[in-house]
Amino acid sequence: MATTNKVVRIAVDAMGGDHAPGEIVSGAVEAASSGGLQILLVGDAERVNAELVRHDADALPITIVPAEGVIEEGEQPARALRLKPRASVVISTGLVQKGLADAAVSLGSTGAAMAAAAVMLGTFEGIDRPAIGGPIMGVAPRTMVIDVGSNVDCRPSLLLSMGVIGDVFARTTWGIENPRVALLSVGGEVGKGNRQVREATELFEKSGLNFIGNVEANNIPEGKAEVVVADGFVGNVVMKLTEGLGAVLADRVRHRLKGKLAESEIEDLARDLFEVNNVAETFGGGPLLGVRGVIVLGHGRARADSVRRAIETAAQTVEAGFIPRLSDELDKARKQVGE
Repeated sequence: MATTNKVVRIAVDAMGGDHAPGEIVSGAVEAASSGGLQILLVGDAERVNAELVRHDADALPITIVPAEGVIEEGEQPARALRLKPRASVVISTGLVQKGLADAAVSLGSTGAAMAAAAVMLGTFEGIDRPAIGGPIMGVAPRTMVIDVGSNVDCRPSLLLSMGVIGDVFARTTWGIENPRVALLSVGGEVGKGNRQVREATELFEKSGLNFIGNVEANNIPEGKAEVVVADGFVGNVVMKLTEGLGAVLADRVRHRLKGKLAESEIEDLARDLFEVNNVAETFGGGPLLGVRGVIVLGHGRARADSVRRAIETAAQTVEAGFIPRLSDELDKARKQVGE
């Protein structure tokens, strides 16, 4: 949790997510109870307060910030931002923009949260859209894949920027002094891969990163690199395959072991298989990468525990100085490759 004397202010989109506002408020109360945080619950004031009074929260540093409306998952983000300027995700992001919050957390529409962050906070130079990334396999908890869905077409220079983002993430979040950075490709040998990967390799070799070359998808669970860079198309395919395998294998274990072990033991094994392959759903989410502010996106199906972890992730990201460090490292990398 918070390790400095400064209270970290977290704006929480109380209306985002499948179980809002109940589970969001419960998770926020849990986070506030641990100390070092001020929670700004953003949403329909009447509904949020009705959930808050269910908890013993009078003495906790929690404030309700009124908002009007919710941007749903199926809505077109840019249009929704125009039509719903007082929506909870917009107000949450605005609190960060105005310096009234140090970070924002949302478990609602990913597209809306990304659009609000890009428009209101802006992205770093060379990054057209915010990136999504992080650990995708529980067996390799200190290997992040970036991007996993946001930027489906990437210039080599954008892949380099994502490598720098991953490097700073690994340093600040995991305390790894010199993270290994690799490009995801169809072979580990030099020169393997499509034109995009080959051209990106030239930039990575001049970047000053601890670039170890190519890795293949089977190297991800082995933890061969702390940062694995791919465009969002490839990264999302790998992540969704991993998640699907987790769900299918969990069901297979239930079927194969039925009647051979106690039901509780079977369920423990099945749950472990699911969770180790569905990291985002299990642990709440992670920071939106490449925007000029700390925005943490959580999984829509998250319950209170995951909401609490998402809030704690936001606080830790702020305390680690992720944004100023990322700005410095991106500038340094551009100078290294002569951009």
